[in-house]
Amino acid sequence: MHNINIKNNIKGTFWLGSIFLLFTVFLSSCDFTYDLPEANSIADETPPSASFDFKQDDADYLTIDFSNLSGSATDYVWDFGDGSTSTAKNPSHTYAEIGNYTVSLSASDKLGVVNSLTRTVEIIEPVDDFVPVILNAGFDEEGDDSYRDHWKNLELGGILQITSSPVHQGPKAGKFPSAGDRIAYQLISVQPNKNYLLSFYYTMKTSPEGTMSVAILAGHVTEEEQIEGATIAEKTLDDQSDASTYVLEKIPFNSGDNSEVAIFVSNVGVECRIDSFEIENN
Repeated sequence: MHNINIKNNIKGTFWLGSIFLLFTVFLSSCDFTYDLPEANSIADETPPSASFDFKQDDADYLTIDFSNLSGSATDYVWDFGDGSTSTAKNPSHTYAEIGNYTVSLSASDKLGVVNSLTRTVEIIEPVDDFVPVILNAGFDEEGDDSYRDHWKNLELGGILQITSSPVHQGPKAGKFPSAGDRIAYQLISVQPNKNYLLSFYYTMKTSPEGTMSVAILAGHVTEEEQIEGATIAEKTLDDQSDASTYVLEKIPFNSGDNSEVAIFVSNVGVECRIDSFEIENN
């Protein structure tokens, strides 16, 4: 009996060991691991939603500033439609030329869920319809101060005189005696960082020798000492060949960071006349 019990115990132990071994093998063959969501990811029930808006940059119409309006997203891939891409959240992109471009944004979260939006971006050159205005540009309007309205700056010199002969156009023209104590000055509104072209007609007596100067000043100037430092552009005129014939002159200039510039006219040594100011975008 004892031998039989021993055998049975040995047999039972064998079977228990076999079962344990098989269970261990089973456990080792099973993959009970699962992926944990990464930090800051959005749960599946709130997947990402791609959305964006855009506008032309104020300084460069070929540059588009994009505003990312996507929700529940952590990563972004932009395709600007011209072969360029970006992973920035709110990128700006400069195109080589005007035209229509298909821009797409793919927004994804840390779970790998992706949503995309495609929009057409049209690059057009803006129309600039602002043109500066010179008041009484030909000295032809008889106002409160005869024909000299809008041309005063008494801090810089006496106001110009008016003549009816010779003139380039209209009934009157501005006149500067040879004493050089009269000036013409007018402050006009411009757009910053724009190119302009100022044109006018002038004539000078044939003698004695002298000059006339037309300058563009940065903003309002009230002291003579400020003129040189405020000068954006200037032209010195010296055609004394015919006192009765007006000569056309043009001064190109850039307004810089100024929203106002002043036209400043003066003379030295000889009687001069000026007429028909005009300004245009250049």
